[in-house]
Amino acid sequence: MANQSFQFSLSTSKNTNQVFAHLVNPNNWWIGLFGETIEGKSESINDEFSFSAGDGVHYSNQKLIELVTNKRIVWLVTDSNLSFLKSTNEWAGTKICFDLEIVDGKTKITFTHDGLIPQIECYGGCSSAWTQYLQNLQEHLQ
Repeated sequence: MANQSFQFSLSTSKNTNQVFAHLVNPNNWWIGLFGETIEGKSESINDEFSFSAGDGVHYSNQKLIELVTNKRIVWLVTDSNLSFLKSTNEWAGTKICFDLEIVDGKTKITFTHDGLIPQIECYGGCSSAWTQYLQNLQEHLQ
């Protein structure tokens, strides 16, 4: 359990097509808290985008490595500079994942930041920020 990656689940009455189309574009859900800038694309395998927030406190680059229509989206973090950490590249090599499934007639969304585990320095602050983004997403999808 101690090595478990950060995970957050939510459900919506919106169908998987709507949810998937919304999630594949990070400009739709990874914004609105810390002055974020997202540049690049996330539509096809190997597309890349950069994410910056907090006046340069957080920078990361993501590459779309898995795309299963209406089921799964996975980005590999290829580079990171989180200036508030001793090891500024803690996110490099981690994966940001969305999995979709139908449960009790609703679309269940499971977000996993694979590699964001309690043993790393970023876990507390990063899991808290993820929770805020995902709660905003949940409100948007209601």
